[in-house]
Amino acid sequence: MATKKTVKSLEDIKSVAPKAAEASAPAVPAAAAPVVANDTPKREPKRDGQGRAYGTGRRKDAAARVWVKPGRGNITVNGKGQGDYFARHTHLLIINQPFLIAKCVNQFDVFCTVEGGGLSGQAGAVRHGISRALNAYDPANYRAPLKKAGFLTRDSRVVERKKVGLHKARRSKQWAKR
Repeated sequence: MATKKTVKSLEDIKSVAPKAAEASAPAVPAAAAPVVANDTPKREPKRDGQGRAYGTGRRKDAAARVWVKPGRGNITVNGKGQGDYFARHTHLLIINQPFLIAKCVNQFDVFCTVEGGGLSGQAGAVRHGISRALNAYDPANYRAPLKKAGFLTRDSRVVERKKVGLHKARRSKQWAKR
């Protein structure tokens, strides 16, 4: 009959633990152990013949078609420079966020066409398109930080429709006591 040993210190636990694990574990042959395979496919870069990667971005009613290629950091939106097309500083910050997150500032030239919506929605669409294009260019390096920042997910918030009998989507008529 096995004698019970009282554990009083950390060294006693270290000496008892391997023996207890061997005694309680059933004998399982190595062939019967489940084999866990890594089923996630390795993502390959998607580039055209000129070395460009493409991404489509959407935000509100705006849609942007974005091409990214190695360069010096020039961003062209509808044939104009980014500073000429987007006058607000916040829009320029939004557009450059994917490069800051992926740590590749001034390494890519961007050519994009954007249509629909207002300037804020268009800036969000360009950001989404740049993120997708960077992901297509080199998924191994850029996917994880862009995914963690949430730039690869389309922002599905759109303007709520106006309802019948109301002034706006939720604004009701003014209440009058008499």
